[in-house]
Amino acid sequence: MCGRYTLKTKATDIARRFHFDLNPGLEDAFRPRYNISPGQGISAVIDDRDKDRRVPEILHWGLVPSWADDPAIARNLSNARLETVDAKPSFRDALRYRRCLIPADGFYEWKSTAGGGKAPHYFEVEDGALFGFAAIWEHWAHPDGSEILSCALLTTRPNALMAPIHDRMPVILPPELEAAWLDPRIINPAPLLPHLQPYPAEKMRARPFSPKVNNARLDDPSLLSDPPPPQEIAFFDKLL
Repeated sequence: MCGRYTLKTKATDIARRFHFDLNPGLEDAFRPRYNISPGQGISAVIDDRDKDRRVPEILHWGLVPSWADDPAIARNLSNARLETVDAKPSFRDALRYRRCLIPADGFYEWKSTAGGGKAPHYFEVEDGALFGFAAIWEHWAHPDGSEILSCALLTTRPNALMAPIHDRMPVILPPELEAAWLDPRIINPAPLLPHLQPYPAEKMRARPFSPKVNNARLDDPSLLSDPPPPQEIAFFDKLL
């Protein structure tokens, strides 16, 4: 699964990397964030067919299907398994018509410890560069006229770096696949799915992280400088 991630990069650099215009009203929404979690509004990139260009959007992390009676269903739909996303009623229409990218520059995952706890680890691509999670989004309308734009991140089996930590990882799109993933003219996703493989382990790096990240209310740069527990450093030195 994917339960937390970071987007520390400047808004102008995000716009340049993902080829969209950053409207002044969205600059604050793309402010640096260090502990993004489900249930929050997150930055996304969508290919707007009517405007014929990529546009930034703010989506609720936790998908609300268009047919849902209660938006609280989003609590259980923050992730979508790649192996079944095309068959699940909650996800299949979004997969066909509403695919998006979620910009990120790192994410967290937790390893079960011998004492029954959970030890957080932080994963990055190569030298800390920006990347895009493969995601799907939906539009939900309430009878009172209000609406929710929401999304779910795709997950897949772990690569060799992730496997000792967790049995799932988010789908990170290689840059060469981003255009096809966003293309709204492609409404049969079947040819795309086989290309969504676990990101190569040799192109990623990981390190143990401070347990402060367990508190979803903490979202500031101090999370990155707080040292991890010494025993976790020893474990990861052996792993790498």
